Amino acid sequence: MKRTIAIIAGGDTSEFQVSLRSAQGIYSFIDKDKYELYLVEMEGLRWEVQLPDGTKAPVDRNNFSFKHKGASVTFDFAYITIHGTPGEDGRLQGYFDLLRIPYSCCGVLAAALTYDKFACNQYLKAFGVRVAESLLLRSGQGVTDEQALETIGLPCFIKPNLGGSSFGITKVKVKEQIQPAIQKAFSEAQEVVVEAFMDGMELTCGCYKTKEKAVTFPVTEVVTHNEFFDYEAKYNGEVDEITPARISDELTQRVQALTSAIYDILGCSGIIRIDYIVTAGEKINLLEVNTTPGMTATSFIPQQVRAAGLDIKEVMTDIIENKFH
Repeated sequence: MKRTIAIIAGGDTSEFQVSLRSAQGIYSFIDKDKYELYLVEMEGLRWEVQLPDGTKAPVDRNNFSFKHKGASVTFDFAYITIHGTPGEDGRLQGYFDLLRIPYSCCGVLAAALTYDKFACNQYLKAFGVRVAESLLLRSGQGVTDEQALETIGLPCFIKPNLGGSSFGITKVKVKEQIQPAIQKAFSEAQEVVVEAFMDGMELTCGCYKTKEKAVTFPVTEVVTHNEFFDYEAKYNGEVDEITPARISDELTQRVQALTSAIYDILGCSGIIRIDYIVTAGEKINLLEVNTTPGMTATSFIPQQVRAAGLDIKEVMTDIIENKFH
C-alpha cells in the first residue's frame, strides 16, 4: 500500500501564492511510485483538497480526512509548505501532533521560535551566534527617531517580526524614513523589528537530518541587484544566486558547521535553510532561520540539492520515511 501524503499550502499571509508555488515544486519532487499525493489548500477556515479530476473537496478538520467516491480518505503524512501562519509558526504542527499525524518540518516550539525572528535571534545569541543589534516594537509601541538612531543607527532595516518573502520591509537610510517604515511594517504584522544594517556578503545554507544521516548542502551566495534581497529579487529574478558560493573552503565549512549546530540547538526537523551576512573579517552573522523554506524549482534548496549531486526525490523520501522508523 502506498502511503497517502498531503502537501499543505496556502496560509493566511501575503505569502499565499508563493506557498502554492512551493507546493507544486514539492509535488513534482516526491516519488509518485511510492506515494499517493494530494494538494491541500488552506486559507482561514477554507481547507480543501484537490481531487484528481480537478475538483475540490472540503477537508474534515476533526480528523483531517476527506470524502472521495463515497469513501473517506485519511492521510499518513503531511508535508507542510505554508510560508507564514498557520504552517510555519507551530499552529498546524500542534494540530497534527494532537491527531498523531507525522509531518515534514519542525515541531511546535522550534516552529514558533524561528517564526518570531527577534525571539529566535535573541535565543541563539545566548549560544554565541552573532546577530545584528535590534529593537522590538509591539502593536501600540513606538520609538522616536532619536532613540532609533542612538540604539541602532543608520542605515537600518525596519521589518515585520513575523512573516517572510520580504513583505513590509524597508531599508532606512535617512531619519525621515524611520516612522513611515515602521507604519509600513505594522501594516503586515503586529510586531516590528528595527535592526542594524550589516554590510557584507549574503549567504544561505540548507540542511536536513534523519536518524541515519546529517546532510548540510553547499552554500549559496546571494547577489541582489536591488537595495537588498527583497520580493522582486526573490521571485522576479533580480538577483544572482551562485551555488556553490565563491568563498574559501574554510568559510564554507564554518557556515555549514554553524548551520548544522543551529539545527540541533533549535531541535529542527525536515529541511531548514539559514540565511547569513558575512561581514569584515569573515564574521558570520545570522539573519534568520527558515523552517519551511521555499521549494519551487528555482528556490535555494533545490539548487543546493542539485549542486550537492543529490536526487531531490531521494531527499523527499528520506524526510517522509524518517518519521516512520
